[in-house]
Amino acid sequence: MDGNVKQIGARIKEESALFARVKAEMGRVLVGQEALVERLLVALLCNNHVLTEGVPGLAKTLTVNTLAKCLQATFHRIQFTPDLLPADVVGTMIYNPKTGDFSTKKGPIFANIVLADEINRAPAKVQSALLEAMQERQVTVGDETFALPDPFLVLATQNPVEQEGTYPLPEAQVDRFLFKLQVTYPDKQDELKILRRMATTSPNLDISPILMPEDVRRLRELADEVFLDEKIEGYIVDLVEASRHPGEYGLAELQEYIRYGGSPRATIFLAMAAKGQAMLEGRGYVTPQDVKSIAKDVLRHRVILTYEAEAEEISSDDIVQKLLDTVKVP
Repeated sequence: MDGNVKQIGARIKEESALFARVKAEMGRVLVGQEALVERLLVALLCNNHVLTEGVPGLAKTLTVNTLAKCLQATFHRIQFTPDLLPADVVGTMIYNPKTGDFSTKKGPIFANIVLADEINRAPAKVQSALLEAMQERQVTVGDETFALPDPFLVLATQNPVEQEGTYPLPEAQVDRFLFKLQVTYPDKQDELKILRRMATTSPNLDISPILMPEDVRRLRELADEVFLDEKIEGYIVDLVEASRHPGEYGLAELQEYIRYGGSPRATIFLAMAAKGQAMLEGRGYVTPQDVKSIAKDVLRHRVILTYEAEAEEISSDDIVQKLLDTVKVP
């Protein structure tokens, strides 16, 4: 086993140089979004999707577009609005009066990387159309079923739920995202760099491609081989179990604040994301720190709070941090 881990580690160390090149290339355009870029790369390795929340103007669209250019991947942006229809996302059948036949017009969901901008501006039926495509990796238009491109990554952005004109995503749909990221304002120094780089009518946004889609598929297979020790597996299960039954882990005071804990999908995604994080750092094995560093982004939207927690201004991040501080680390 040790020899196998060393072999995998050597391969990963060699391949991880590609990630460094991608981050460096994206850094030529982006300022202060290193965490977002890293999470997007982990999501690519895990073959999964990302939900971000934050006010407009924080370069979420620019980040995804830049990543698509680095991957030589197709990129589509869908602006979600209250009058959007499911057919506007997945496609529809078009009637040709000359031939009397119907032809399929594919929607913008058919791309390697899709930005679902302000997803909570659209009604539930449109959200469901997108999320079904994310889950099944295919779309049915009329009588035909079409496979979506591979790789396929959706970055959905949403406005803070207290803003007017939003339709909050149901918990079952939010659970399908690997990460929920909180995108915050840059610090003063980064904002000064942004000003100097972008305060022009023609900012330089040229990006050189680093990876091909087939490279992503190869790296994804390699990420599956990252070694996950039984003790780390137990730690992941304990973290998720503690979010459901905190009293069994000496956290009885949290019981009144948690309505629902993490689902089994949380356990799966936490393990996959920890592997992706280890690979991004050039290691062939997962450490407890990998799990800790990624836990908030995986569990933030899966620990559903009670009204008591909201009344006392306790966030899901506070709960997850308490779990990380208390659950025994192997």
